[in-house]
Amino acid sequence: MYSVKMSLIIAFAIGAFISSALLVAEPLTDFAFLSLEWPGITAAYFFWGAVGGSTFLGVAICWGVNALTYGLGAFVILSAFKALR
Repeated sequence: MYSVKMSLIIAFAIGAFISSALLVAEPLTDFAFLSLEWPGITAAYFFWGAVGGSTFLGVAICWGVNALTYGLGAFVILSAFKALR
């Protein structure tokens, strides 16, 4: 059985993978999946000015927030599957 710590690690790895895939697919699909990145884009927009307007830092904030968002969603799904067992 997985512990909660292992479930969190797996969920955040899934979230990081989804966030990376969205970041890479964005220019290749002519921004078709942009609506899936709104949590990260919103956070980057709000904090971008606070950190001095660095583009690299804005992309990093966007990636991190999306990874957390999709990771928490994956954690809920993994927890539900664990509870159903």
